[in-house]
Amino acid sequence: MQSFRSEIENPIVEKDILDLAKKIAQFKAGEIHEEKFRSLRLARGVYGQRQQGVQMIRIKLPYGKIQFHQWKRIADISDEYSTGNLHLTTRQDIQIHFVSLDRTPELWAKLEQDDITLREACGNTVRNITASPTSGIDPKELFDVSPHADAAFRYFLRNPICQEMGRKIKMSFSNTEEDTSLAYLHDVGFIPKIQDGTRGFKVVVGGGLGAQPMLAHTAYEFLAEDQVIPFIESVLRVFDRHGERNSRHKARMKFLIQKIGFEEFMNLVNAETKALKNHSFSIADASAWEVSEPSLQADIAAPETAEYQTWVDTNTFEQKQKGFHAVYVRILNGNISSDTSRSLIEALKGYIGDDIRITINQGLMLKFVPTANLPYVFQVLNAHGLAAPGANSIANITACPGTDTCNLAISDSTHITSKLEQVINEEFPSLIHDSAMKIKISGCMNACGQHSMASIGFHGSSLKAADKRVLPALQVLIGGATLGNGDGRIADKVIKVPSKRGPEVLRVLLNNFEENAQDGEYFHEYYDRQGEKYFYNLLKPIADLTTLVDADFIDWGSTDTFATEIGVGECAGVMIDLVATLLFESEEKYEWTAAALEDKRWADSIYHAYSVFISAAKALLLDKSVTVANQNAVINKFEEHFVATGEFAIEASSFPELVLQINQNEPSEAFARQFAEQAKNFLTAATTFRQAIA
Repeated sequence: MQSFRSEIENPIVEKDILDLAKKIAQFKAGEIHEEKFRSLRLARGVYGQRQQGVQMIRIKLPYGKIQFHQWKRIADISDEYSTGNLHLTTRQDIQIHFVSLDRTPELWAKLEQDDITLREACGNTVRNITASPTSGIDPKELFDVSPHADAAFRYFLRNPICQEMGRKIKMSFSNTEEDTSLAYLHDVGFIPKIQDGTRGFKVVVGGGLGAQPMLAHTAYEFLAEDQVIPFIESVLRVFDRHGERNSRHKARMKFLIQKIGFEEFMNLVNAETKALKNHSFSIADASAWEVSEPSLQADIAAPETAEYQTWVDTNTFEQKQKGFHAVYVRILNGNISSDTSRSLIEALKGYIGDDIRITINQGLMLKFVPTANLPYVFQVLNAHGLAAPGANSIANITACPGTDTCNLAISDSTHITSKLEQVINEEFPSLIHDSAMKIKISGCMNACGQHSMASIGFHGSSLKAADKRVLPALQVLIGGATLGNGDGRIADKVIKVPSKRGPEVLRVLLNNFEENAQDGEYFHEYYDRQGEKYFYNLLKPIADLTTLVDADFIDWGSTDTFATEIGVGECAGVMIDLVATLLFESEEKYEWTAAALEDKRWADSIYHAYSVFISAAKALLLDKSVTVANQNAVINKFEEHFVATGEFAIEASSFPELVLQINQNEPSEAFARQFAEQAKNFLTAATTFRQAIA
C-alpha cells in the first residue's frame, strides 16, 4: 500500500488512493460487503467488466482535453497495467480494460503525476463534464466555454453534495447554438448567450438517454455566468435529497422532474439559495486556456490529390485564430493503441498545439495546426491509417464497447460498425460530406452509444426463431436529431431485425432517402413526412424470420452460437442497506465533518453533518423494515416512526426541523459548529439505541 506514496504530491489525492488500497484489502478480507465496495470503487473509476476478475478503468478527462505528456502517460499506463489499447468514449473519457483490481491504486498514483484523475469517473456522482471540442477556436462561438466546464469539474470533484447520490449526473457545455455537446440530453446543459454585454447561458435541465430517453426542460433562457456554479449546486442538493434511491431504473433526475413537475422542481432549487456555499462564482479568464504556438514548420507541399482535398474539406476547419486549422481524426470504435498513440505524439509534437480534445463521436481533434503544417499532419495520420475523411459525417459511426466488455450488452455493437461504414464508403461515398445525419449503436437499450438521438440508431437485442432458438438482433430507431439551441428529437423505435441484416437495413434506408427526399430536406424531416408506419413497412421484409440461415445465429465478431449473457450493470452501483454498515458510514461521515471544521470549510462540514443524520436515521429505519425511497422520505419516516412515537428523543420539536436547518441557514462558522455538534449527538444516540435493541 505504501509503495506509491512518494509518487503523489497532493495530500488529498494521496489520502484518496491510500483509502482505495485499504478498502480493497478490507473487501478481500471479507470486512466490506460486496455491494458497498462496488459503490466505493465505482466512485474511483474502477468498473467491473463482463469478464470476471478484471476491471475497466475510466480516466476522467474534463471536456476531453489532454496534452501530449498526459496522452503518453495514459498510453504507458495501458501497456503496463492493461492491454495496450485506449478506448475513447462518448463522454470524452479514456477507458482501459482488463486491469487487476489490486493494481488500481498504483495505476491511479502514476496517472496523478500528470494531473489525471479517476475520481468520480463512474458511480453515483457528477460524471465527466463534456464540452464542445471546438471550444476556444470556433469562429462561430460567442466565447470559450472551456473555463466554465473546468470550473464546474473542479468545484464538484470531491464535493460532499455529490458523493452518494441516487444516480449519476451528466452535464455539458456547448459553445454555439448548434449544440454540439448535446445539452438537451443532459441532466444539466448549457448553451452560451450574451445579454446586455454580459456572458451567460441558456440552461436546460432533466434530459437523459437510457431505456426511457427524455428531452431537457428550459430552466433559464439566460443565466449570467457567475450564477452557473450556484445553480448547479442547488440542483444537486435537490436531487440528492429528493431523488429516488430504491428503484435504480427511476433514479435519474429526469424521473424526479417527471414525478413532481418541473415547476415544483425549480421551486425546490430556488429554496436552496440561502444555504449555498457561494451565491456568485467568478469564472477564470479564457487566457488561461491559450495554447502556445507550435515551434516547428514542416517543409512539405500539399498533395495535389482528391484524397487530400477531401480530407481537408471534411476533417479540418480554419480556427478563429488566423493562420491555424483544427483537424478531426476518425478512430474506429474509439480504439487506438498505445503504440500508435506514442508514435503520433512523437511525430506531431511541436507541429501542432499541445491541446488535443477527445470528441463525443469517439475521435480526436488536433488544435492549433499551422495551415502550412496541414500536409505534414495529413502525411502523419495517413501513415497511421487515420486519415479517413468524413470525421463528423454519417460515415463515422459511434458505438459503445458492447459485448466486448460490458455486463449489460445484449449483442455486438463494435464489429458491425466496420460493416456499416463499409456500406457507406463503398455504396454511398458522397455521404462523407453529410454532417447532418448520424448513425449510432449501443449494445443494449441503455444508450451509451447515444443511439436515441441518431438519425439512424441501433441497439443490441435478441429475437426468438420459430424453433425457439435465440438469435442476436438490432432494434432499429429512426428520426432523432440535434436541432440546436438546446432542442432535439428522440428517435422512434421502428422495428427489430436480425443483427446480421443490419447492413441491409442501412442500405435500404439510405437508398430510400436518396430516391425520395425533397431538395434540402433533412433526414428527420423526411422521416416525419413519411411517418413511422411507412418505415416499418419498408423494413418489414428484412425482419422476416422465416428466411433465417445458420449464420444469423452467430453474432458479428463471434464464431460461437449466440446466447444472451447479461450481467449486473455497474453504471451507478446500488447502495447496500445494512444497519451496521450504515452506522459505520455515519461514523466515517462524522470524521469528515470534523475534518472540514478543522479546515474551516464550513459549507462542506454542514453537508457532511447532514449526511450523518441521513445515514444514521436510515439505519434505524431499516431495523424496523421501513422502506424509504429518498432522503426526504428518511427524514419524514424517522419523524413518524421514532420521534412522534416518543421512542427516540432529539434536540428539536421534530426531526425535519432538526435536519432541514441545512436549508434555513447560511454556511457560517457558528452554524457549522452547532450543526456538527447536533449530528454528533444524534449519531451517539442512534448507536446507543441500536446497541440496546440488538
